[in-house]
Amino acid sequence: MTPTRSVLVIGGGVAGNGITVLLRRAGIDVDLIEAKADWNATKGSGITLQGTALRVLREIGVWERVHELGYAFDDLGFIAPDGTVLRAQQDIRTGGDDLPATVGMQRPQLQQILIDAVRASGATVRLGVTATALDQDADGVSVTFSDGTTGRYDVVVAADGIGSATRTLIGIEDKPEPTGMAIWRAAAPRPARVTRTEIAYGGACFIAGYCPTGEDTLYAYLAERNRDRSSIDPASYAEEMRGLAEHYGGAWDEIRASLTDPDQVNYTWFDRHLVEGPWHRGRVVLIGDAAHACPPTLAQGAAMSLEDAQVLAELLTTRAEWDDRLFRDYRDRRFPRVRTVVDASVQIGQWQLDGVRDADMPGLIGRTLTTLREAP
Repeated sequence: MTPTRSVLVIGGGVAGNGITVLLRRAGIDVDLIEAKADWNATKGSGITLQGTALRVLREIGVWERVHELGYAFDDLGFIAPDGTVLRAQQDIRTGGDDLPATVGMQRPQLQQILIDAVRASGATVRLGVTATALDQDADGVSVTFSDGTTGRYDVVVAADGIGSATRTLIGIEDKPEPTGMAIWRAAAPRPARVTRTEIAYGGACFIAGYCPTGEDTLYAYLAERNRDRSSIDPASYAEEMRGLAEHYGGAWDEIRASLTDPDQVNYTWFDRHLVEGPWHRGRVVLIGDAAHACPPTLAQGAAMSLEDAQVLAELLTTRAEWDDRLFRDYRDRRFPRVRTVVDASVQIGQWQLDGVRDADMPGLIGRTLTTLREAP
């Protein structure tokens, strides 16, 4: 009888949770470790899930719950800083005509949905634990954990994010680089008039936008040139974001009034990250932000991570040999698509940083999303 194969997944974000469920469904033993004791289940403002992400969430088996808790819409608005609608367009249903173009939802709700799916899958989960050493041979990987325990696995999947410690452990030197832009994000009550994502390019910030995340909620964001993070007191985050929002009208008048709690405001630099060479060393392979990340200007970061999980899970569950060729094929299938998204996401921000006034941002967004309609 062939022994059951085993996989260690390092990191319990969207990519790690997603691949855990898909592998368990195929009968593969999966241990998942997550460095945060709370499994990142309580923090975060909102997330925009386009059809590319929804298609994978349906495969994972959580689409109905996402649809129930999120806010679905099919169009996109471009507005002036005063709130005047300049252009509205039907958004592209990148996941297929049977899924909405976009669902906005509260990020902690998405994380809890995926956590519930991992728990139901029967995977072994350990929180507050990291991998401190990986010793490989031709047959597998011996792992030493931060709690002093050890384990032996056929494959290790590194889904531990943009600052991946696993990437460093296996000797991949590519690192994220700041793009020069940063973003303020906050959850807020949803004004009745907000029924889709609306974006203003220009004004006091490079980008000002909001996305409905439920019947009563949205998340709002303001992108500016990045600042020295040490110069901003976290206690002033709400005041800082509220001050920038003063320059925007329309729905921003209601959103701005709700920005009072600094703990509900997040400030993050935009980074560009793409591992140019192989995404694996031996039997340790990168997925999600550990392999690539980009500014949220196209709202495709989570989607690209989920697609990684889907493609790698497909290969691991259909190939007889878990060998170097499998990992090369995985990277080769993902790299052109991911590069397209990373480059376009960075370009949108760079046009803003460079003050290019005639940039065709709606056109670039449309062309890029059109290429993503084809399944990965």
